[in-house]
Amino acid sequence: MMGLKSALGVWNTSATRHSFVEDVQGILSGSIISSLGLFILSAAGLLTGSTAGIAFLLHYAIGVNFGLAFFLVNVPFFYLSWKQLGRAFTIKTFIAIALTSLMANLQPRLLEIARIEPVWSAILGGSLLGYGLLALYRHRASLGGVGILGIYLQGRFGIRAGLVQLVVDMFVLVIAVAVTTRYVVLCSILGAVVLNLFVAINHRSDRYIAL
Repeated sequence: MMGLKSALGVWNTSATRHSFVEDVQGILSGSIISSLGLFILSAAGLLTGSTAGIAFLLHYAIGVNFGLAFFLVNVPFFYLSWKQLGRAFTIKTFIAIALTSLMANLQPRLLEIARIEPVWSAILGGSLLGYGLLALYRHRASLGGVGILGIYLQGRFGIRAGLVQLVVDMFVLVIAVAVTTRYVVLCSILGAVVLNLFVAINHRSDRYIAL
């Protein structure tokens, strides 16, 4: 009985450790909310940064399935994650990416958006992605990709991880001009700002230290 209570986390006496069920709930809900944010961005033809942005580019430019592209683009980063961030983080991140990719494909079958203004899509989609990422970060998982590369380059060569993320995001958005309008790109930038501000304000290790 005590083992079950510990797994569920209902009477967890450790404020710094998540139970197995708490991790499942956090990763599942974070993946669902992230996939919804990506769906709302795609409903207005918007993009975002990192590997999700690359997947959007492939989807808009050559018609590749977004969920499949998002998963495949992240595959090369799993090795870096395993080496730099450990087995537990890598496994959780793999599961989060797989779930988000799967649900990104399911969203159009479960929800239909007839019309949404790109500016509102940017604000709403960016906010939902921020919530989803925050849930994943707090359970020691992520949506992989450029963030992992940034951590590696910072540790190996001293290049700031934030700078790596910024360069890749700007590259994605510059390339986006070739496959969409400038207005859509500007709205996509707004969405990226909303997302990054949300994470920057709410994700601080001195405020949340659970493992």
